[in-house]
Amino acid sequence: MSETLNKEKSPTIIRDLTSGPVSKTLVVFAFPMLLAHLLQSVYNMVDMVVIGQFVGSVGLSAVSIGSDIISMPTWIAMGFCNAGQVLVSQYVGAGDKKSVERAIGTIFTVLLLMALAITAVCTIWANNLLDVMNTPPEAFAMARSYSLTCYAGLFFTYGYLLVSAILRGMGDSRHPLVFIAIAAITNVVLDLVFVALFGWGTFGAALATVIGQAISFIVSIAFLFRHRESFGFDFSPGSFKVDKPILSKLLRLGVPMSLQTAAVTFSMLFVNSYINAYGVIASAVTGIGSKLSLVISVIASSFSTAGAAMIGQCLGAGKRERVQRTMGFSMLVNVAYATLISALTVLIPRQIFGLFNTDPDVLDMAMTFIPCVVLNYYGYALRSPFFSLVNGIGHSRLSLSIALLDGVVGRIALSIFLGITISMGIKGFWYGNAFAGYIPLLIIGPYYLSGKWKSFKLLISR
Repeated sequence: MSETLNKEKSPTIIRDLTSGPVSKTLVVFAFPMLLAHLLQSVYNMVDMVVIGQFVGSVGLSAVSIGSDIISMPTWIAMGFCNAGQVLVSQYVGAGDKKSVERAIGTIFTVLLLMALAITAVCTIWANNLLDVMNTPPEAFAMARSYSLTCYAGLFFTYGYLLVSAILRGMGDSRHPLVFIAIAAITNVVLDLVFVALFGWGTFGAALATVIGQAISFIVSIAFLFRHRESFGFDFSPGSFKVDKPILSKLLRLGVPMSLQTAAVTFSMLFVNSYINAYGVIASAVTGIGSKLSLVISVIASSFSTAGAAMIGQCLGAGKRERVQRTMGFSMLVNVAYATLISALTVLIPRQIFGLFNTDPDVLDMAMTFIPCVVLNYYGYALRSPFFSLVNGIGHSRLSLSIALLDGVVGRIALSIFLGITISMGIKGFWYGNAFAGYIPLLIIGPYYLSGKWKSFKLLISR
């Protein structure tokens, strides 16, 4: 018989998400995540803004391409971290403290070893990856400097992502906000010092990001160590032992979730490699558009992540009736926010794109990109609540189906068809990428409406 969590006497680090009004519980839990994602979006954008203003279009193109390449290993980490969050949240909902402890140790060991392996691979293949991305010759050296520096910080990136995922699974969204705030503030300050003051260019921007993530990871580990008695993880060498049943569950969900994000990221890299061939201006405009999409992902990702944790705990506790209300409220908030941001983007596009770069050629091309940006906004808003369901229940096969259809089949096929087959050029690649964001709705929507998720066997029961 596993040791159970007494929810009335649980330490403050573990929070019950299975009771109270759904809208209030979701908003209170999601709000710190919203601020965290906002800060993360800000510090992701700061690199682009500072480089665009102080280095120019070539530097902007280099950071855009470097960011695209770095996104692959980052999204792989997020796939496994989200799987870890699902495991922890379901165990917390079921009151199984021993399994929570074993899950934490397993997640730590697996993710950090993975970080070291991926760092080595990416460093060795750095030049090849830039070649595959059709990096413009004038931006190659800067892109290489940026990506290699970011690779050196992957261990810290994986570290603070996994700590945040563990805490969110326990119902704690406040402290991950603190960790990301530390990284964001450090990055902003050091960006200005390294790039604007010292003139270190793309290397300075990347170094600022790495230092911010390193400090954030160290602080997050110190927090967990100080509260180790709250969840029974004592940080002794034995506590990091990989538990085979837990590992099996983590891989069963983590691999499909990582494949999902990796496939989507790969397909975006594939599309962007064609876009980069149109030159520095096209690359810069696309990079700015990608950063603008982060504005809507702040809300969408926050409610998606919070919703997945809530759904995981509620299903672990047998409270299925709260799932639909969680998804419905998330959809309402997302669509309202997407509408507001779309209106601003359409009404003052030059001012918004001008925050990143004032090159007339960049601004002129950006005006033709506006419809795609709006499509991306609504794509994020509509699909995120459905991802909450898939991730919350731990449906690995459905995640894999989405990965293949959204990433490989959808985005690549649509982009090639529109961009090459019917000769729409760069607009075809832009629209193909935007339309692909709606494919998950065609997959998860019918599954949700069928009600089959109600009888789906939870990950912790397999």
